[in-house]
Amino acid sequence: METADFNYELPDELIAQEPATRRDGARMLVLCRSSGRIQHCEFKDIHTHLLPGDHLVLNDTKVLSARLRATRIDTGGSVEILLLERSADGSWDALLKASNRPTRGVRFLLEDGSSIITFLEDGDRGRCRLELPHDMDVFQLFETYGEIPLPPYIRRNENDPSQHEQDRSRYQTVFADREGAVAAPTAGLHFTRESLERLQSVNIDHSLVTLHVGIGTFRPVRVVRPEDHQMEEERYVVTAESSRRINQVRSSGGRVIAVGTTVVRTLETIAAVDGMVHETEGRSRLFIYPPYSFRCVDALLTNFHLPESTLLMLVCAFAGKDLVLEAYREAVQNRYRFYSYGDCMLIL
Repeated sequence: METADFNYELPDELIAQEPATRRDGARMLVLCRSSGRIQHCEFKDIHTHLLPGDHLVLNDTKVLSARLRATRIDTGGSVEILLLERSADGSWDALLKASNRPTRGVRFLLEDGSSIITFLEDGDRGRCRLELPHDMDVFQLFETYGEIPLPPYIRRNENDPSQHEQDRSRYQTVFADREGAVAAPTAGLHFTRESLERLQSVNIDHSLVTLHVGIGTFRPVRVVRPEDHQMEEERYVVTAESSRRINQVRSSGGRVIAVGTTVVRTLETIAAVDGMVHETEGRSRLFIYPPYSFRCVDALLTNFHLPESTLLMLVCAFAGKDLVLEAYREAVQNRYRFYSYGDCMLIL
């Protein structure tokens, strides 16, 4: 099996540039793995496709407004900084966009007019290490001057502040709580508090896990064979309460419904052979591609993903490559909206 086997044709106009008018207003393709049947539905009716006792697992990571604009003090050139994660020594792992790659000691002046960031060294895969002022309230900086790091396929007018304000709200789930992601768990974007309450009213409850989605979610697979691709680490947390509830569902014969590929990777990283999970935290580099034997996840809600991406490979491992790509072709024919702000697919 080769990376090219996960390709499909997608017209550019089907890449969603804006979210649906309502969070729960997306279309939803329902795919039955056992029969191959495809239904065209709406997300707001998801409760009619699930069973009492089913249990949703949601990712409560919160996207940081970690894209910052700055000016090089030595040349006056513009710089775009994406802070990824704080290291144990206080420095930050980051991505940097500049006309010329800086050298050690080069300093950048942020938009607030006083904060200075120092370039320390280059890292792997285009990353670098930066030093921020020790007394800086980084999260307040994000709140005041930061921008949501949208995926590269969503185009924005930098001079339209209304778009940035919309993205701050809509590129975030309603249950986002734990700060640390640079990309949203997009399957969760469709839920409203009302839709979760409606599901609970028919005995379909939910639990929360955390996987801080990293920049690796946008990394293309550049190798011929998927097994040669190296995933980047992403941090996860599963609480005792969530693991208890998930295990209770599995023991009682209910289905675990993963909301998004990030939840799949979290649960499958920690699941025992019998599918049970436990309280834990750590870092995952799990890469799921066909063939793969799932231990914990019984059904999946997911958006439509990029060709040849690790996310599409995971979905193909769950439902079968031929069946998934047939569903994608039908979604294209029916003018579904694709990627982060697009429509979704429920795989049962």
